[in-house]
Amino acid sequence: MSSRAAIVATSVVLDHVPDLVRYGSKPRRETARWFEIDTSLRTYEDAVTYPPNQVVIGNLRPEDLWDRERPWWKQPVVDASDEGMFGDIGSQADFYAALADEDQFDLIHSDGAVPDGALPLHDGDREIGWIRADHEDDPSLAADVLLENLAIKASGVRALRDLLRRTAIDPGTITHAIGCGEEAVGDRYQRGGGNVAKAIAEACDLTGASAIDVKSFCAAPVHALVVAAALIEAGIEHRVVVVAGGSLAKLGMKFEGALSAGYPILEDMLAGIAILMEPADGSNGPVVRADAIGRVPVGAGAAPQAQLTALVGDPLDALGIAMSDVGIYATEIHNPEITEPQGGGDVADRNYRMLAGLGVVRGELDKSDIPTFARDRGMPGFAPTQGHIASAVPWLPHALTRMAAGDLHRTMLMAKGSLFLGRLTRLWDGASVVLEA
Repeated sequence: MSSRAAIVATSVVLDHVPDLVRYGSKPRRETARWFEIDTSLRTYEDAVTYPPNQVVIGNLRPEDLWDRERPWWKQPVVDASDEGMFGDIGSQADFYAALADEDQFDLIHSDGAVPDGALPLHDGDREIGWIRADHEDDPSLAADVLLENLAIKASGVRALRDLLRRTAIDPGTITHAIGCGEEAVGDRYQRGGGNVAKAIAEACDLTGASAIDVKSFCAAPVHALVVAAALIEAGIEHRVVVVAGGSLAKLGMKFEGALSAGYPILEDMLAGIAILMEPADGSNGPVVRADAIGRVPVGAGAAPQAQLTALVGDPLDALGIAMSDVGIYATEIHNPEITEPQGGGDVADRNYRMLAGLGVVRGELDKSDIPTFARDRGMPGFAPTQGHIASAVPWLPHALTRMAAGDLHRTMLMAKGSLFLGRLTRLWDGASVVLEA
């Protein structure tokens, strides 16, 4: 017998790893500028007191940022805690320990000379260890790639363990794990053929769970929610976790803009998320409306209006509701203090203006509503530019809290994926999902 799927709980964790910024893809290619980067890195206290980070872990509401003077990094949160309602902010020392804990192949070492092909690990000016390559002729098993792989595993494990601790769920009762992070693990014969979710499930004692990874660039988390809901509705799985760790390659990705604006390096955080889903019982969380999933078919092409119609307009029509019947829309909610200095503008605000434009085309909004739509039915950007994390899902724990309190009835999460980055197609991808209390 089929049942709708409910989202029961969500945890989001952040790890402050300033000395791993050097191994982000962009900084690693700009070694001549490392001194500038190094002198612009934040302290752990800076990261904890940074208002958007406090929103991520649940100590502030997203809309609290509207009324905070910018730049936010100059307005630290007084008496900020590293522990929040939805997760925590871990230190670099703790993350290094987590990396070592998740290393099953003797890759990380804490003493001795750094051998050829290895990457040193730093704590400020000190080298405190290194990670070795595991095959001299396989670039997929080079030290930098293995560090990325271990980082996404350790970050995802932190998020899932946090969720298990907060819910007191027996990990053995979880029957499936779906990974939706940005890394794809493998070897030279199948570079993306691995399964991060299985590795995370093992580390978290999900002894009864099978696992798969879902990939679609930044859109993967919403796709994963849809797949999980479908498995539950079909009766194939009982309890499913959607999990993702942070993307080391994206650390310091927009450092040039930060330096030119006199900002600290704000891309010094790895973000992990875990989402628990199970059959709805009327009280265990909002349901996923699997009968109104937004999807971008091939025929929609790359035109923004066609994509928005597919992602937003079509699901609303399937439910027979108007745009105003959705309380809050969550789209790509990148932190503007990271994107603006690099010339990318305010991504969240731009997305909400496009959404409002769709409302105008549908005859449901007036043009005068466009500038205020973000405040009325959206939120400011607050997520680190770890693409999969920024695509709507950091809103989830806030949404669950408001729905449980009766303050929100319906929300829509949407995400887009830049498929053209893989040089196989010029198309975009995307997915959206409606949750109802």
